[in-house]
Amino acid sequence: MTAEFHDRVAIVTGGSRGIGRAVALRLASEGANVAISFASRRDAAQETVEAIRAMGRKVVAERCNVAEPEEVARLADRSRRELGPIAFLAHCGAISNLADHKELSYDLWREMIDVNLTGTYNAVFAVKDEMIARGFGRIVTVSSIAALLPRKMQIHYSASKAGVTALTRCCAEAFAPHNVRINCVAPGLVETEMADVLPPDRKAEVIAATPMQRIGQPDELANVIRFLLSDESSYMTGQTIVASGGRMMMG
Repeated sequence: MTAEFHDRVAIVTGGSRGIGRAVALRLASEGANVAISFASRRDAAQETVEAIRAMGRKVVAERCNVAEPEEVARLADRSRRELGPIAFLAHCGAISNLADHKELSYDLWREMIDVNLTGTYNAVFAVKDEMIARGFGRIVTVSSIAALLPRKMQIHYSASKAGVTALTRCCAEAFAPHNVRINCVAPGLVETEMADVLPPDRKAEVIAATPMQRIGQPDELANVIRFLLSDESSYMTGQTIVASGGRMMMG
């Protein structure tokens, strides 16, 4: 176990599957007590709960639509009540889909912004006051390389994820004097259900265009998120770290 995570509380949104599940398991393996949220997959959430309990850690799972501030507040309140003060937040809950500009309705746009961008605001603002008051907090948000590259079939998704990077930068400057750090991860294609929005031929094209010639794994993103939550990144805040197998390289 790692002393900096041992017996501290972490909230992981989207913790029932994909990157969120990998993060929840990684933090629990290092001694954290974990609260996970899930949107609809109760069975998957329960599997994550059982895996964390098998490590001897405390865990709660709460159904939560991150686009709804009341539901996010309920998740945070339950975490505090049953586990203790919140030290870490890994906000992994998000949605993705494809839409040509001719098909991109206001309803599709609004849903994407509500879940991905407003959901990030809701999660961060549900915990930041407590962290500021205690003088300690570590937050990681999840964007995408779609925020950094043009995506003609993901206008709404790319815009929502670009907003996440901007929100992270601005919050970092605001929170830094209070020993609360917030950073962002921008993954490339990762082997999760979200990647399945791409048809197989398009997925193959993306992998072929990736210098490392493969798709990323949830555990690899969990490693990056764990680093940003840890004291190993103690002089970092407001950063967006790209993990894309070389498909997107920051200058």
